[in-house]
Amino acid sequence: MKKNLSFAGMATLMVILLASCGIKTGQTSSGNPYELLVVVDHALWERPAGRALNSALKMEISGLPESEPSFRVMYAEPRHYDSMMKLVRNIIVVDIQDIYTKVTLKYAKDVYASPQVILTIQAPDEKTLMEYVEANKKSIPDFFTKVEMNRQIAMLQKEHSDLASAKVDSLFGCDIWLPANVTASRTGQDFFWASWGGLDDRNFFVMYSYPYRDKDTFTTPYFIHKRDSVMKINIRGEKEGMYMATDSLLTDTYAATINNEYTMVARGLWRMKGDFMGGPYVSFSKVDQKNQRVVTAEVFVYSPDKAKGNPLRKMEASLYTLKLPGEGQLTQIPLE
Repeated sequence: MKKNLSFAGMATLMVILLASCGIKTGQTSSGNPYELLVVVDHALWERPAGRALNSALKMEISGLPESEPSFRVMYAEPRHYDSMMKLVRNIIVVDIQDIYTKVTLKYAKDVYASPQVILTIQAPDEKTLMEYVEANKKSIPDFFTKVEMNRQIAMLQKEHSDLASAKVDSLFGCDIWLPANVTASRTGQDFFWASWGGLDDRNFFVMYSYPYRDKDTFTTPYFIHKRDSVMKINIRGEKEGMYMATDSLLTDTYAATINNEYTMVARGLWRMKGDFMGGPYVSFSKVDQKNQRVVTAEVFVYSPDKAKGNPLRKMEASLYTLKLPGEGQLTQIPLE
């Protein structure tokens, strides 16, 4: 995805244009995380190309016990795209003209407000747009998910839990940014646990390490085996025989490059064996080359009868800030 290279050079002109249109510069964007406005003709929005884009943006968040869409999608016709709507934090502008020869995506930051990202999709016709969206269903929602993750990381950089950072440094020689409102924590053998939130809307973080042996360490069965063995010892229920377990049938793992390092990402469901508690989790596992060990950082939620997707993604942003010995600190996920 290519950034609009002309945006920086137009900064001064943009200020003049905004003032003449009655839009003040330096305004705070409106809307909540994972909300998105699509600026598109109504007729196009109702036809196959528009339906394909709408469907892609509402793709299910993976690893949840119930279906939840990636974004809350709103749309507006260009003639209604006024100064108020231009303050929305996430905007997609669909631009179809026969002067284009292919689909091109360009984005610009903080055009009318901050924080804000406006993505312009240029296409020569509706058929070409539909074919592009269907062939790249994940690219646009993934782009805006990274945008929202970066906003959360920026907030964590400004304010995070000093207690959690100190504990993680003491136990692992690592660092990670957890929300400043961490209210409880516990340590074990190569293990750290923290939590925050309410009784029925609880957020959790765990971190543990174990020796790195070979590439077979990064397989789904080995991950589940290791996770279950760690959780059985460290996260127990209220009664004897109750402990956290992984739903092996609903665990998805894949390789990713995060902070220029190989990372195994796992998403799935956890449950408390012998109890009715459960929920989704996200886990990052990386090799600490200096100490020849695997370091796993994980977030999970317990939030019965409530939406879990956005709270989990908000917590997932913390995982990107994991800094192993010898690594630099990741402060932004690359968008391109």
